[in-house]
This record gives sequence, structure tokens and C-alpha cells, in this order.
Amino acid sequence: MAKVENKTKDNPRLEQRELADGRISLYLEYYLGRQSEPVLDEMGEPVLYQSGKMAGTPKYRVKHIRSKESLNLFLISNPKTPFDRNQNKEILQLAKKIRFEKEQELLEKKEGFRLKKDRQIDFLQFFQSYIDTYTKKDVRMLQMAFRRFNDFLKDTPEYTRFAKGIKPEQMDKDMMIAFTEYLQSRSRGEGAKGVFQRFKKVVKYAIDHDYMTKNPCNGVSIKTDDQILRKDVLSLDEEKALIGTHYTGENPNIRRAFILSLYCGLRFCDVKDLTFANVDYSNRLLKFEQNKTKGHSANSGVVIPLNDGLLRLIGEPTDEQGKDSLIFQLPSYEMCSKAVKRWVKRAGIEKHITWHCARHSFAVNILNNGANIKTVASLLGHSGLKHTEKYTRAVDELKQKAINSLPTLDIANL
Repeated sequence: MAKVENKTKDNPRLEQRELADGRISLYLEYYLGRQSEPVLDEMGEPVLYQSGKMAGTPKYRVKHIRSKESLNLFLISNPKTPFDRNQNKEILQLAKKIRFEKEQELLEKKEGFRLKKDRQIDFLQFFQSYIDTYTKKDVRMLQMAFRRFNDFLKDTPEYTRFAKGIKPEQMDKDMMIAFTEYLQSRSRGEGAKGVFQRFKKVVKYAIDHDYMTKNPCNGVSIKTDDQILRKDVLSLDEEKALIGTHYTGENPNIRRAFILSLYCGLRFCDVKDLTFANVDYSNRLLKFEQNKTKGHSANSGVVIPLNDGLLRLIGEPTDEQGKDSLIFQLPSYEMCSKAVKRWVKRAGIEKHITWHCARHSFAVNILNNGANIKTVASLLGHSGLKHTEKYTRAVDELKQKAINSLPTLDIANL
């Protein structure tokens, strides 16, 4: 059964109770202090001490004052599918976020200040609290930014004194410049830029909510050429070799999902959420909304034509499943990534292949086979050509390498 956890000093506390219909209702319990009240007998008269120094005086007891507030949020008691577990996770994260905000309101009313205005906060603790209540899809990048900043403080002699805690006013521009240099020494490709962007996101939140008075990241950035494809891609021959490779203990769902990503350019966050309802079998189309841009772009919808092979790869729902069932029952992203890495190695491919490389490979290979850039942009769900152009540069580099692989032409002997 799903279970919520609280820290010792949380007020209000996030609590739960199981309903008759099997759902779990989430609510907040406030501790509003305590007060002494006289002990009364059955007639409503004060009870007196009968002996000792207190003889003849009323007895008092301490009453703890609590109140409850329903959140109108409900968990599934025994989640059995990845969808149910993910839904529970998102609802619980939302409840934690509400609890945190209510705690700030309570402090303001009772003590005349909000915790966010306390300049003595530990930024590391604040960062972790921000992650704990974060509900968006890029939470893994936020977690990486947190780990990298912790590592930076521990590994940089000038800043090791802050490894166990750092106040906002102790963070300055010089530290941020050193942090970006550290990130670029640790991360490949666009990783350093993405990590620093998430770090700045937390700093901005702290400033917007008055935890910090100045932004130490102002004027500090990591510049990269967005038109360069930095990740490895699989050639068509390598894809063929990969598909022909099997090994003991392989997960067939991971295998099928990665192959579909190779041939449709899907992100992991999209392929894991695909249901049979996303497949238009009569018109041989795959239709879905991209998780990355859903709600942010008018071009978040993607339509991909399917051939016989892709339709067989997807399959059809059984009578027990239904059209709303997931096409691929996938484990966590980390487990899927490890499986792909093992699979690539068994296929004898000496490249650093992640799940997102499938999307890059799809774009490069169809461009290399003559597709125009607008078609590729549409299949990838890009709202414009800016993000697609890096694939044309990658194709040009492949063509140049192919020309350079030819034997040297000896002009003197012509």
C-alpha cells in the first residue's frame, strides 16, 4: 500500500487514511500548540487535588490542539500497473508541494515571518526540498545538478568549507564561474549546459520567493553550438547488427521499444507512455503528444506513418489489456539504459549509445536516405527547422568522411 512519510518537525504533517472504496485520501494535520485546561468531573465541576502541597487546588491537563484539512487528493491503494504507480508518484509530489506552501503560510500567521525570508537557510537543504516537491519530467536533470554542485564543493579546495552547508550570500559570481568550468570538465556534449540551466532554475526560484536577494549566476553561462550533434548515432548497418543480436536475460519489451524508437525517432519519455489507443491501425498511423512540449507548444502532436514491420513490432492489445493498456511495460529509465548499453556491447558496437541516440540515429539515417528537412522536422515533432538543422550538418560530416575514406588520388600519374 502507498505510504506517506514526514520529517520530525513538519507542520502541517501529510497524513493518509484508507477509504471504503479502496482509495487512500491525503490530508494535512496541523499542530496548533497546546493549552492547559481544568479537569472536570461528571457534573462539570473542577476536580481538586486531595492531598499533598496541591491539595484543594484544581487539577489541570495539557490539551494538544490539532486540526485537519482535506486535500481532495487520492492515491491508489495497491497500484498494479506502471501507469498507476506513476500517477501515485505525481499525486504524492503535488501533496508534498502543497504541504510545504501551507507550512510557510502557517509560519507567517503565527510568527510574523515566512521561512523563505530567513537569509540563514542552507542552500543545499533548500535545493533538496525543491527537488522533493518537483513534479516535472526533467527531475533527473535537477537531481544531477544537485549532485554536481555537491561534488564541486567537495572537489574544489577553495570551496570545501561549504561542502556541508552554504548560505545564499556565500554564493557569488566567481563561484559560479568556477562551477561552470567544473561542469564542463565532468560532462559530455550538452550535458554541462543542461545541468547549469537546471541549477539556475533553482536559484531563480529562490530569488522569486525571497530566499535569496541577488542572483550569483547573472552574467555566467555555458555556451555551446546548438547546431552540432554531439551524441553518437547508429548507422543502418549497426542497427541491423543490433537487431540481430540476442543475449540471455534480455528484456523483450526494452528491445521492442528501443527498435521502435530507432525507426520512429521517439524519446524515452514518449515511448514508455504509448498505449494501443495511440495506434490508428486502419490508417497505419502512430499519433501521440510529446511529453516534452505538451502544454507548451501548439506543435506538440506527432503523427508517424507505420509500415508492416512496425505494426508487427507494436502488436495489438489482448482481450485482457484493452486499447488503453501500455504497449511496452518498461522498467525505470536507468534499467532501460543499462540494458541498451549491454545490448550494444554484445553487438560489438564501439559507441556510447543512450536511448536518446535512437532519436538522433533516426533523423540522420532518413536524411542520409534522401528525406527533406521539413519532413524530418515534422516526424520529430519540431516546431521549426532550428533544431533539425544539426542533423543536416551531421549528414554532411558523414558524407565528407565517406569521400575522405576513398584512396588518395595520384594526380601526377593521370
